[in-house]
Amino acid sequence: MDNNTLRAGFIGLGAMGQAMARHLHGAGFLAAVWNRTAAKAGALAQELAVAAPETPAQLAQSCDVVFVCVAADADVLAVIQALEPGLQPGSLVVDTSTVSPATARTAAQRLAARGVGFVDAPVTGGVEGARNGTLSVLVGGGAADVERVRPLLASFGQRIAHFGAVGAGQAAKAVNQVMVAGIAEAVCEGLALAERLELDTDALIDTLGNGAAGSWFLQKRGRTMLADQFEGGFKLALLHKDLGIVQAIASELGAQLATTQAALADYGQLLADGHGDEEISALIRLKRRQVGSG
Repeated sequence: MDNNTLRAGFIGLGAMGQAMARHLHGAGFLAAVWNRTAAKAGALAQELAVAAPETPAQLAQSCDVVFVCVAADADVLAVIQALEPGLQPGSLVVDTSTVSPATARTAAQRLAARGVGFVDAPVTGGVEGARNGTLSVLVGGGAADVERVRPLLASFGQRIAHFGAVGAGQAAKAVNQVMVAGIAEAVCEGLALAERLELDTDALIDTLGNGAAGSWFLQKRGRTMLADQFEGGFKLALLHKDLGIVQAIASELGAQLATTQAALADYGQLLADGHGDEEISALIRLKRRQVGSG
């Protein structure tokens, strides 16, 4: 089937998923949506004039490619199970969730038994990237499957990198999350120290942002975290979950990841304090206590 005639379904309409589904619609691929909260799927389906089947299996029956964007490993496997009765041989499932490489391989094996392909394609770039269609897509899967869905991925992904067989995309995302956590640790700690030193933080962000300490996180989250604004963006509970995946990978390798362990402890404390739904820059709450600035 020509890539231009592929019909795509999308399962999981959170902030990221809904934005990606909109881009698929804009590119002419979206045929159906499904969400655990049916009202959310119904509202989007009505707005975009696409179908909102009652079950994932019904969605699968009408689609060549099914995208999945859910929160956790167990959710991905549950969706795969729900899709299976409706999937046709030759169809393809693309998982954009962040899960373990082992979960990706398990999903692929289950689907392969039915003649269905699987691509793991976690994304990075945050809610802003999803809305703007500028995500980076980290892909694992067979070359033919990846090329088949590349035009669809390009509807919401500015950069698409194929890292190898199924699971490689999730492995690359694990590396990304280590870096995200490390940058957040450094920026939040640095800005908490700047407050303790009574520095002009506006001038500091502008100046350091143009030097070696510059980062997307400093520029996009520096001022908002100093103003105690932690709405939207990537929830710290999700980063904590992702770092648990990284820790499991490290354990399998016999590796010691000090940054990951420190971030897990810090975000674990924030979760215990009731801040799990806040954006990851809420880490400054803890750093302020640690440096004595708050």
